[in-house]
Amino acid sequence: MEWVETTGRTIEEAKDAALDQLGVDEQDAEFEIVEDAKLGLFGRIRTEARVRARVQPKRPRPKDERRDRRRRGEGRAESRADGEASATAPREAKMKTPAEAQARPPRAQPQPRRPADEQRRPKPDTAEDGGTGVEVSLSEQAESARTFLLGLVEQFGMHGDVQIAEVDEDTVELQVTGSDLGLLIGPKGQTLQAIQELTRSAVQRHAGGASGRLLVDVAGYRQKRRVALEAFTRQQVLRVQASGSRLVLEPMSPADRKVVHDTVNGIDGVRTTSEGEEPRRRVVIMPDGD
Repeated sequence: MEWVETTGRTIEEAKDAALDQLGVDEQDAEFEIVEDAKLGLFGRIRTEARVRARVQPKRPRPKDERRDRRRRGEGRAESRADGEASATAPREAKMKTPAEAQARPPRAQPQPRRPADEQRRPKPDTAEDGGTGVEVSLSEQAESARTFLLGLVEQFGMHGDVQIAEVDEDTVELQVTGSDLGLLIGPKGQTLQAIQELTRSAVQRHAGGASGRLLVDVAGYRQKRRVALEAFTRQQVLRVQASGSRLVLEPMSPADRKVVHDTVNGIDGVRTTSEGEEPRRRVVIMPDGD
């Protein structure tokens, strides 16, 4: 996973900028604090806070931990069965008269039946969460995601294909192509974002705690959106440069905010920060030194 380095007036502001660049939520990232902010005279910031961040890699749960959980579950099931047997034995003894007890030999207690969930328990080498206990490669995750998306397109009654494109060594993009796929995109890409999260969940269920990052695009929407956002951002930069004042943009998704940050970072004399909480988080464009 590639690290990004960002700055801000506080550690939290630097973290927010890193999350915007990565395009993920805080629980999906890990941070390293490089330097805390230092104040100068009259409370002015002399040195900004600096952090490093990356998308948090996910690993499958160790086999030993799964076996320990399975053994604890079996121990609890056996304890319940033993308790049920000991509770029924005194009642049967009370129902017999002394004459019956002498005439009939004591019956052997039947063995307690194993609970149904224990009979269906997977073998020790099978992960409880549906994984195989073996780390699945990114290419295998991509094939699993492609199969899921093809089934999803078919369930929507549409005709399309899914291509796999490698973005970097830790990221692949599943590109859904076809005709009349607007229903899979939705207003401002909201349905597409939901499909992406659903695809990731399906792959993680199949591959356990899979690592790597999966992106989903439909009919080239993300690429078109990226180009449009870059053009829009350059126009807003011109406004900031002309007025010398900061400009607050409308709320955007993490992926869209990352495009804005990346575009502004390539232009001298301006910088960006983020304000607000999800889902109303906004990018602010300001002159350097503001």
